[in-house]
Amino acid sequence: MNQIAPEIEGAEEAGQASLVAIASVIAAMGLIAIGNGLLFAYIPVRLNADGFAPIWAGIILTMLSAGGMAGCLLTGLVVRRVGHARAFMTVGALIILSNVAIAAGIYPAVWTAARTLYGFAICAMFIVAQSWLNDAVENHIRGRIMAAFYVTYEVGLGVGAFLLRFMDLRTDIAPVVGIAFATLALLPVGMTRLPPPPPPKSASVAFRRAWSISPVGVAGMLAVGGLSMMVSGFTPIHAAATGYSQADVALLLFAMPVGTLLFQIPFGWISDRTDRRYVIITASALVVIGGLAASRFDGSALWLMMLIYVVWSGSTESIYSLSSAHANDRADKDDLVPLASTMLFAWSLSGFVVPAIATTLTAAYGTGAFMWVAVAIAIVFCLFVGWRISRQKPVPAAESGNFSPLAAQAPLPVELAFAPMDEDGEAAETEGREIGSGAS
Repeated sequence: MNQIAPEIEGAEEAGQASLVAIASVIAAMGLIAIGNGLLFAYIPVRLNADGFAPIWAGIILTMLSAGGMAGCLLTGLVVRRVGHARAFMTVGALIILSNVAIAAGIYPAVWTAARTLYGFAICAMFIVAQSWLNDAVENHIRGRIMAAFYVTYEVGLGVGAFLLRFMDLRTDIAPVVGIAFATLALLPVGMTRLPPPPPPKSASVAFRRAWSISPVGVAGMLAVGGLSMMVSGFTPIHAAATGYSQADVALLLFAMPVGTLLFQIPFGWISDRTDRRYVIITASALVVIGGLAASRFDGSALWLMMLIYVVWSGSTESIYSLSSAHANDRADKDDLVPLASTMLFAWSLSGFVVPAIATTLTAAYGTGAFMWVAVAIAIVFCLFVGWRISRQKPVPAAESGNFSPLAAQAPLPVELAFAPMDEDGEAAETEGREIGSGAS
C-alpha cells in the first residue's frame, strides 16, 4: 500500500497538470477571440466614420476569407515543418503583425492585405489548437473539452465586440488593444507543458467520394461557409452604413454569439433523437425567416434588431455542427480522413466565394444585399435537404453519434484532415475522433 499510494498521487498530479495545460490552450484562444471580436467590429465602423464606401469593408472581408482558405490548405505543411507549439506562436505573431498594420493608419489597401494575413493566421491557429487538444484529452472528456473550447471562443468574440463601445474612434486604441490581447494569448501557450502531437501527414480532397458518403454534409459545408460570413461579417458593415452608432454596432455583435449558445444545444439534443435532416431543415428555415425579418425591420429599434440577429446567427451556426454530425453518422472509419478534408475545403471555399458575390452586389444594390444572398442560400439548401429526405432513409438513432456544438467561424477539427498514417500509409483509425461529433 505504501508503494501504491505515491503512484496514485503522482498520477493525480499528472492529470491535474494536463488539465492546466489544456486550459492554457483554451485560455489563449479566448484571449485571441477578444481581440478578434474587437477588430471585426472596429474595421467597418472606422471605415464608415472616415467616409470610405462600404464596398471596401466587403473587399476586406472577402480577402480575409481568402486568407482563411489558404490557412486550411497550408497549415498541415507548416505544422509538419516546425511542430504544433512553434506553429501556434508563429501564426500568433502574424495576427499581431496584422493588427499593427491596422493601427498604422487608415489605408484600405493596407488593411486588405493585413486582414488577408489575419485570415490565414487565425485559421491556422484554430487548426493547430484543435488538433493539439484532440490529441491531449481522453475520449471520455473530449466532448466537454471541445465544447468548452468553442464556447470560450464565441464568448470572447462577443466580449471583444462589446469593448468597441468604450473605444475612441478618433484614435488607434482599438487595434492597439487587439495587439495586447493577441500578445497575451501567446503567453499561456509559450509556458505550456502540454506535449505536442505527432507531426501530421498530408490528406487529399475527394469531392466525389465525400458526396457519395454524405451529400447533405458536404452541401451543408458549402452553404454554411458563406452563410456564416454573410451574417457575422456583413452585419457590422451594414449596421454602420445604415446609421447605427458605434455603441449600437458593438451591442449587436455582442448579442449574436448568444444566439449560437442558445440554439446549438437544443438543436443538438433533438437531432440525437431523430433524423438530423429534419433539424437541419428547421435551422435553415429559421435562417430564411431571420434574413427576411432583418430586411423587413432594418433600421428599427436596437432591441428588436438584436433579437432578430440572435435568431439569425444562432440558426446559421447550428447548420455547421448539425451538418458535421450528420456526415459523421454516415461515414465509415476508413472514410473519415478524406471526408473531413473535403468538408474543410468546401467550408473554406464557400467562405471565400460567397462574400465575394455579396461584395459585388453591394456596389450595385447597397449593403443590404447580403441579407438576400443569405436567404437565397438557405432556401436552396433547405429544399435540397428536403429532397434528400425523400430519397434516402435516415440513419437509425442507435447507430448515430452524439452531437457536439461547433462554431461555423472555425474550421473542422483538423486532426482528421491531417491524420497520422500507419506504416502501410493508411490513415490511422483512432477511436472516437470523428467529424464534429460528440462521439469524438
